[in-house]
Amino acid sequence: MHRGPKGGPNLEASFDALRFGLPRPPVLAHRLDKDTSGCLVLGRHRKATASLGLLFKHGKISKTYWAVVEGGPVENEGVIDMPLGRLNEERGWWQKPDLEGQKAVTNWTVMGRADGLTWLAMEPVTGRTHQLRVHASAMGWPIVGDNIYGNGPRFGEPRLHLHSRAIGVPISRNKEPVRAVAPAPGHMHERLTACGWKGE
Repeated sequence: MHRGPKGGPNLEASFDALRFGLPRPPVLAHRLDKDTSGCLVLGRHRKATASLGLLFKHGKISKTYWAVVEGGPVENEGVIDMPLGRLNEERGWWQKPDLEGQKAVTNWTVMGRADGLTWLAMEPVTGRTHQLRVHASAMGWPIVGDNIYGNGPRFGEPRLHLHSRAIGVPISRNKEPVRAVAPAPGHMHERLTACGWKGE
């Protein structure tokens, strides 16, 4: 998403091309994990970015992620209410279930199933770091390709099967939220199709 301490390619490096006449490039209003694809919200100027930050902070922005998980829940929908805390100081951003941690809630719905796989729509009510990945893993159905909380490889395939499918931003009180939908990335097509995805 942005230039880390080690440098390297990052999305922010291309923001200058998104100025569209404004004096400054847009900035990130939130973040996605490095291996997560899909919808991303940017603020075009300081006031917009501040407003978006408040909407995210107060849970006003709706987010739907698609995940393909190993195994899967027996039920067709549910809620995970499991506080999360930092795993340890050395691992920085890594999280773990922690009764003393921050509240973390995820709604989920089964979209399809295949042999040993389940396609889920996951809606984070809260926005904790790695929330969907930790919640899925803690429930016993880690996300395919998760190399931190699941059984994914450290390098190579399969890549993380987590995609920010849709986002809704209530910009005006008197209008419907602005909605964006991102097509599923190519690396998820095979397993999504196995679970019944029709390619839309």
